[in-house]
Amino acid sequence: MAELLARIHRANRPPFHSLTPREARIAYRMGAEILDLPRAPLARVQDLQVAGRPARLYAPSDAQLPVMLYLHGGGFTIGDLETHDSLCRQISLRSGAAVLALDYRLAPEHRFPAAVDDAWAALAWLHEQAHTLGLDGSRLAVGGDSAGGTLAAGCAFFARDRGLPLALQLLITPGTDAHMSHDSHRRFAEGFLLDAKSIEWFFGHYIDAGQRTDWRFAPLHAEDHADLAPAAVLLAEADPLVDEGLAYADVLRTAGVPVQLELARGVTHDFIKMGRSLPEAIAAMDFCAAALRDALQP
Repeated sequence: MAELLARIHRANRPPFHSLTPREARIAYRMGAEILDLPRAPLARVQDLQVAGRPARLYAPSDAQLPVMLYLHGGGFTIGDLETHDSLCRQISLRSGAAVLALDYRLAPEHRFPAAVDDAWAALAWLHEQAHTLGLDGSRLAVGGDSAGGTLAAGCAFFARDRGLPLALQLLITPGTDAHMSHDSHRRFAEGFLLDAKSIEWFFGHYIDAGQRTDWRFAPLHAEDHADLAPAAVLLAEADPLVDEGLAYADVLRTAGVPVQLELARGVTHDFIKMGRSLPEAIAAMDFCAAALRDALQP
């Protein structure tokens, strides 16, 4: 990991907070899959529209598979179907489940709660319409990384409150708190891939300061976590978000929610997308796939 960080530093890539959102999206897309595994061939890779938004379906066979809605990371501001294509393929291939990736609306053009609304609409659509894709909408999960993990956690509340059956919430290095006040934000503020200035840049584009305690942005602040779907939480040790991820896992457990927690040692935020170089990324994908497979089995 240290060698990877040194290589990234030598590449002299400008930090996101020094760019415009459009420039940051281009830079992220250009670099997103450099360290990812090659895009794995699958029986089905299909572009489609879901609840009015572009989406991409991944499936390892034509069978009536269970399905996970996947929400990409990128601070609610960058990222798209292309930046997370390799990761979605790997999760589908390793789990045997279908994965539906959503291209939700991004800030600053579409500020909070636009991304939340898109994620919820897609999950409801998938439950009701999965059969039109030859999938089993009664065996349903939601997942995401970073900002997508935040959105996935929010979807679990929506599912609980609407009576929508949800087998798993897969939360990969999620943001869960509003204030950047946990100690890991200080420990890893600079030099560990996701720095404090970039987090503030993302937040500033996405949400007003007075809205940050809204549980749809900071699920740690929700009043009631009982009866949410079981959670699989994957965290990185050298990540500003690690402490709030641990806090969220604790809150879920205290509320009686089953939690599988995996803490990958010695790696940074976004490490799961570095499978060409990090064995920890492969182990992380296997953890996600196993959690998904176990949750969605008939």
